Amino acid sequence: MQSKIKTITSIGIMGFGAFGRLMARHLQPHFALRICDPAHPPSPDTTGKGLRPATISEIGSCDLVVLAVPVAATPEAVAALRPHLKAGAIVLDVGSVKIGPARVLAEGLPGHVEIIGTHPLFGPQSARNGLAGLKIALCPIRGSSTPRIAAFLRHVLKLKVIATTPDAHDREVAMVQGLTHLIAKILVRMEPLPQHMTTASFDLLMQATEMVRHDAPNVFMAIERANPHAKAVRDRFFALAEEMRMFLENGRQDMVQTEPALPHKVADAVPA
Repeated sequence: MQSKIKTITSIGIMGFGAFGRLMARHLQPHFALRICDPAHPPSPDTTGKGLRPATISEIGSCDLVVLAVPVAATPEAVAALRPHLKAGAIVLDVGSVKIGPARVLAEGLPGHVEIIGTHPLFGPQSARNGLAGLKIALCPIRGSSTPRIAAFLRHVLKLKVIATTPDAHDREVAMVQGLTHLIAKILVRMEPLPQHMTTASFDLLMQATEMVRHDAPNVFMAIERANPHAKAVRDRFFALAEEMRMFLENGRQDMVQTEPALPHKVADAVPA
């Protein structure tokens, strides 16, 4: 479907939590922003192109609408937004999983709007020094606007754009984010951890843990439970950890499997 909107001048953001605020800070110099989040209403701001609280209908009248809500809240947000979207509008989400949300967006939004699934591969902690050089995944779902959105992200926000599909995205992120957050959660449970007599590798591990320590609980649950490929990665990780535990306790080299427990392609695993 060819978009009827040639120029994006206004952006509506549903959800103004930590990531919604991060987006607003970087988008406001370029677009008029309308924010809908009764739980986190923004303060009116006239710097840049402007930022102000808005109703659902006002959000729907924007050229581009960003769903910055928890993954589990996507169906409710889509249902609320659907009646208010104008023809040719672009709707995108920023969730950490893509298969489920892509299906919800495609089935729940009217055919006269374009849809792009996105996943900024960063958060407020990793973006505290700016966006330049950070990565974002784009999954075209409906419409033809992905190239111009990608161009803005590359040339204006200086992000590295990765074009992919919802399934390919979730297969990789099941390991990339799934393991990172899982290990970080376990390390936090092991506190207090050494702070003085540390190695460079341990310090890097702690830096990675700090980047995700304060993520909302729903982010962790989405990464681990809403991604259909995450369970296979967890199961493989725990199986290999158990093999290593047995080796260390019994000293038997044959208890440590030298080849991967599953094919190199995590994607080949059967989702739970």
